[in-house]
Amino acid sequence: MTTATQRETRGFQAEVKQLLRLMIHSLYSNREIFLRELISNASDACDKLRFRALAEPAWLPAGEQLAIDVDFDPTARTVTIADNGIGLSREEAVEHLGTIAKSGTAEFLSQLTGDQQKDAQLIGQFGVGFYSSFIVADRVEVYSRKAGLDAAHGVRWESDGSGQFTVESVELPSRGTRIVLHLKEDAKEFADAWRLRGLVRRYSDHIAFPVRMPTEGKATAERETVNNAQALWTRAKSTLSDEDYVEFYKHVSHDFGAPLAWSHNRVEGKREYTTLLYVPGRAPFDLWNREAPRGLKLYVKRVFILDDAEQFLPLYLRFVKGVVDSSDLPLNVSRELLQEDPEIEAMRSGIARRVLDLLTKLAKDEPEKYASFWKEFGQVLKEGVAEDATNRERIARLLRFATTHADREAQDQSLEHYVARMRPGQKHVYYVVADTWNSARQSPHLERLRQKGVEALLLHDRVDEWMMSYLGEFEGRSFRDVSRGDLDLGDLVSPEEKAAETQNDEAAAALCGRLREALSGRVESVRVTQRLAESPACLVRSENDYGLQMRKLLEAAGQALPSARPTLEINPAHPLVKKLEQLPDGEQFRDLAGLLHDEATLAEGGQLADPAGFVRRLNRLLLAGA
Repeated sequence: MTTATQRETRGFQAEVKQLLRLMIHSLYSNREIFLRELISNASDACDKLRFRALAEPAWLPAGEQLAIDVDFDPTARTVTIADNGIGLSREEAVEHLGTIAKSGTAEFLSQLTGDQQKDAQLIGQFGVGFYSSFIVADRVEVYSRKAGLDAAHGVRWESDGSGQFTVESVELPSRGTRIVLHLKEDAKEFADAWRLRGLVRRYSDHIAFPVRMPTEGKATAERETVNNAQALWTRAKSTLSDEDYVEFYKHVSHDFGAPLAWSHNRVEGKREYTTLLYVPGRAPFDLWNREAPRGLKLYVKRVFILDDAEQFLPLYLRFVKGVVDSSDLPLNVSRELLQEDPEIEAMRSGIARRVLDLLTKLAKDEPEKYASFWKEFGQVLKEGVAEDATNRERIARLLRFATTHADREAQDQSLEHYVARMRPGQKHVYYVVADTWNSARQSPHLERLRQKGVEALLLHDRVDEWMMSYLGEFEGRSFRDVSRGDLDLGDLVSPEEKAAETQNDEAAAALCGRLREALSGRVESVRVTQRLAESPACLVRSENDYGLQMRKLLEAAGQALPSARPTLEINPAHPLVKKLEQLPDGEQFRDLAGLLHDEATLAEGGQLADPAGFVRRLNRLLLAGA
């Protein structure tokens, strides 16, 4: 290879340029996190080498200790972080240090606003890793040699973070990575032993590999371990502080913020494993990308195996971070073997229950924190109603809803609260589905319930109708969609009211027949309402038909649905219906009947099949009234 081909200059990926520019300004007040991020990366490199050595023992000679060294030079104004982990090849240095390969990068960058405080939080969710170097350094050098390659295959990478980097092949005596940070003038405080030791103990005490620095007060090259150097999850809970747990969360999640809650447990018996599970304080930017990397860090006997072991968590708990360390799984386990192992399914079920227990405790003991969790992750948790039949009852108790009980949009009412407030004689949990909270609150289908003082759930999240189709019942009470089938108020309706309803049905039978003929092809049937108290009419679908929300979702996904005609319910006591009953058959009757149907369609949030026809009918009726 010639010198010309050994050294080359390349431009950063466009997203990297944008991220560096924003990060350097937005994270200025949190600049000390650069050391945590670089030590975390070094720890991952050591983990990967230890795992790779299981298959290729020559990569890690017996007795060799994996470690991370931190050095500094106040005169040269440099800080150096080195590890003897798996290292990088030239191609990997270009790929990993010049681009951001994480899925959803464009979506993430589109959310950045230019507000430094808000952007700092968002960047913290994304994780900055190696790029945090440029918060404190105006030039960064990376020397790395991949394990298994000879000295001639080392690589040197350098950049000032302005838009380009250079990469060249160099000879390096040993494998691993060494990062040299040339500190900015206003960051020279970090080239100090006391400052660096404090940061290591604060942010990286939990790292499972020794983080070493020159021994204080010694002129020799003697080094001492600064951190605890023991995997945090293997330590007794009594020896750990909340700060220890929070800092370890930041290590495994690359999130700057603190978690809402965590659970640290050791399972013994037929299966032996330890879990340390975290519920984040904020949703990641790619939460709704179901293909994004997710899962727990998997260790076997404290040996790192997989970074995103999704097999240990159901998809609806994809927001959970943490580690699982098994004493039973083989060290050569792979993703394929995990998918086929019945032991994994048992562990998965146990971990899912552990997370749900943690959320239950949070909801009971710290309702304000749980409200924050629900705001961030509530829609994802709802997926569990359909995906996890075993834990459906547990999940149902964690659900939160807006209801007619409170005149505000907050989803803060549990099903237990609802059941406790049920009216004497009420057999069902009533709900209505709409596109927005206001549309649900103003739905005409709720008028009779309000008249009776009966509470209803106001559902307006896009997954709600799908979720309710799986929920079934709660504490022996079935769920009833007020826009479908018969309303069935049961004992809430007195015998006198039932007799009056029967008389109304008989009195309006002729009008219902005329309306059915006038609206032929648009409605299945016409009947006297069980639901309305103030509105003239509403549309009701059969129990087995898709609601409007579900239809919109399926059609947006490209699924063709059979057409379905609703039933029109009329309120004989309304002046508009009385006016309609007095009109003879003819154009005005048909126009008013059509207008009644169109109004009912709009009231439930539907779209008119013929908007121009609606306008013509309305104009004719207005002129006739004039």
